[in-house]
Amino acid sequence: MAAMAGAQDQAPEPAAFVDGGVDSGGQPAPGSSHQLGLARLFPRRRANSAGEAVQGADIITTVTADKKHATILNDNMIGAGVHINAVGGDCPGKTELAAGILERADVFVEFPPQTRVEGEIQQMPADFPVTELWQVITGSASGRRGNDTITIFDSVGFATEDFSTLRYLRDRTEGTDLYVELALLAEPTDPRNLFGVVTAAVTPAEAA
Repeated sequence: MAAMAGAQDQAPEPAAFVDGGVDSGGQPAPGSSHQLGLARLFPRRRANSAGEAVQGADIITTVTADKKHATILNDNMIGAGVHINAVGGDCPGKTELAAGILERADVFVEFPPQTRVEGEIQQMPADFPVTELWQVITGSASGRRGNDTITIFDSVGFATEDFSTLRYLRDRTEGTDLYVELALLAEPTDPRNLFGVVTAAVTPAEAA
């Protein structure tokens, strides 16, 4: 999500303010409590179709769970100047966008070798041009060429992003009361007992 926010910050014009989302599966359920809070800050409306959801949107986010070459967004749904966070296509054989959208857009990725196998661009030729997100952040590449440019962040998830975020949080909190070291590697008395760590943490009173 942090990478998506970063790409979204780099690619669209500052005037972008309407965000349309298409999601499915188990991800929306745990997010419902957060949506209730966001509703107080941003007006929301429920759409009956993907086309209705993205109509008039400046920023579109797709997070669907169907593991197939799906077409959640057709080429005719996307107007000039739109930014798309394509998050759901995250494994071989799973995509969300029509190839025509990619052909019209500037596509940004985390790590090209991985994205060409798992992302939306798996449906494109091997030499399909992309820009790495770090290049935009460092200023060595442009995030948007003009107001009418369609931009896509083809996100598949990259372990370095998680590791970098953890390092940043550690550096910011170390030495404060927010920093607590946890033993994340289990050391059970009997390695053959898979539930040993859990049962050892239960007091006799709780067990009774």
